[in-house]
Amino acid sequence: MSVWAEGELGAVGGADELRVSSRRPDGTLRPYVTIWVARLGEEVFVRSAHGVDNGWFRRARNSGTGRLRAGGVERDVRFEDVATSGPHAELDRALHAKYDGYGPGPVGAITGPGAYPATLLLAPL
Repeated sequence: MSVWAEGELGAVGGADELRVSSRRPDGTLRPYVTIWVARLGEEVFVRSAHGVDNGWFRRARNSGTGRLRAGGVERDVRFEDVATSGPHAELDRALHAKYDGYGPGPVGAITGPGAYPATLLLAPL
């Protein structure tokens, strides 16, 4: 199992936005999508603002692997579905702390029980 390199967690977790791409069956990368990101300890999480039916989320979950770009870091990752096992309350707090300045609408779309099914852990490859 790979781990984040020194400095990567801070750069990725500290970035306001993350760009993520999933792999197609032939191994090529799909176009990058810009999303918000939160770091909890040694882990990095993302949520789909438009739920599990959002195209990028479905493709990431189905593909299982892709790449992220954030804070000067570019890294291949594995997308792990943590809808039922994620640290959801702690992740909600981290997302509120980081993004509440954008208003209740955007943050509300990625926090609370309705957002939990659309949660992915980004694990380095």
